[in-house]
Amino acid sequence: MATEKKFLAKALHDYMIKAYLEGELRNAGVSTIQIQKTPLATRIAIRVKRPSMVIGKKGATVKAITEKLEKDFGVDNPQLDIIEVENPNLDAKLVAEKIARQIEIEGNMKQIMRINLRDVVESGAIGVEIIVSGKVVGKGGKAKALRMRKGFLKKSGELKKLIDTAKSTAYLKAGAIGVTVKIVHPGTIFPDAINIDYDKIRAMSAQGDTPLAVDVPVQDEAARFAELRMKEIEKAKAEAKAKAERRRKFVKPVKKKPAYEAENLIKSAEIITGEKPKNMPEAKQEGKPTA
Repeated sequence: MATEKKFLAKALHDYMIKAYLEGELRNAGVSTIQIQKTPLATRIAIRVKRPSMVIGKKGATVKAITEKLEKDFGVDNPQLDIIEVENPNLDAKLVAEKIARQIEIEGNMKQIMRINLRDVVESGAIGVEIIVSGKVVGKGGKAKALRMRKGFLKKSGELKKLIDTAKSTAYLKAGAIGVTVKIVHPGTIFPDAINIDYDKIRAMSAQGDTPLAVDVPVQDEAARFAELRMKEIEKAKAEAKAKAERRRKFVKPVKKKPAYEAENLIKSAEIITGEKPKNMPEAKQEGKPTA
């Protein structure tokens, strides 16, 4: 067998094992499955939400799965390592599956998205995004996507690999609903992040090592950003006001015709036609009198 075919056969074999385990342990909340083959045994590490459902009574479930893997899939001496997920609200796959199951049961998608978004943020996530797409309105409605996000997320580039992304599907009568969840775990450090040690800056300023004045306190990052934003808004308002003033100078004011010009027009019409024009307003006695 060629080398390429060996790699493809191994990948297909691992996929079939993972698909079987995910289907068999669906109620336990499977997060990830890692297969590592060693000369002595094949170690399969399974991270789940509820380990007790995987182990079973006196290890009966684990024993049955091990026999199935060895008999039907040809796995040499399989050894299952069951690992409990510490915080299910920070696992993108578990959150996506949870939202999909809730949509199948309840159907109020916006409320389900808001509740799960709040739970993920309260668990300490730096950023989270939940996307539900499909016929969310109901049968006969147009397909669309509902999106909710909070916090900081990277949307492109190599830094997307630092974001935990997972997808799941909810099956309704109107059609399939896709659920996508993206979570930035607490403690994630992006290479382009800028960290400022304000305590160190204050200490250096007190010693005179920096141009900062001693009596000027260094503001935190949020206050500094708000101050810069207010300055930008004031600058934009001043530019808009100056632009309006310049435009007002170039616009010529409309001059109103005085009353005596209206009287001259009426008299000219009487001389030409010999009759007084009808429906003509009488001129007011304002302005320069006519000759």
